[in-house]
Amino acid sequence: MNSQFVMYEEEFTRISAICQRLTRDANAKVVFLVDKNGQLIAAAGDTQNLDTTSLASLTAGNIAATGGIAKLINEKEFSQIFHEGERDNLHISIVGQRVILVVIFDQRSSLGLVRLRVKRASEELASIFAALTRKSGQPHAVTPFAEITDEDIDNLFS
Repeated sequence: MNSQFVMYEEEFTRISAICQRLTRDANAKVVFLVDKNGQLIAAAGDTQNLDTTSLASLTAGNIAATGGIAKLINEKEFSQIFHEGERDNLHISIVGQRVILVVIFDQRSSLGLVRLRVKRASEELASIFAALTRKSGQPHAVTPFAEITDEDIDNLFS
C-alpha cells in the first residue's frame, strides 16, 4: 500500500488532539505518530529531550523488521509490540495498516491502561486516516494546481 497521503490542517489538528488526549489519559510520557516510512506526523508530551526524528525512523525500522519476522512464521503482521525497559516502556501499534502509534510510559502507568487507551485512540485515528485517503483520492484534493486549465498554462508561457 502506498503510505503517501496529503495532510490537511483540519485533520492534523484532530490527530494532534488525539495524541495529546492519549498522553493524558494513558498517563504517558510521550505519544507520537509515525508513517511507515519513518516520518514523524505528530507528537505530544515531554518531547523536548528526545530525538523524535531518530525515534520515528527507528520505530518504522522496528515495524519493518517485525514484519519480516511475522512473514517467516506465516503471520500477516504483529499489530502491537511492547518493549519493557528499566525506567521506560514502549507500546507500539499499527493503526489502520497506515501509521504507527508509539506510547512511551513509565511506572506511573501500566501496560493495561495504555492498551485500553490506545484502542480508543487507534479507532479514532484509523477513521481520520481513512477519510484522508478518500479525500486525497479526489482529483481536486491531490494538488493545488488541479484548477489550472491548459489555457491558463498557455497564457502563462505565451
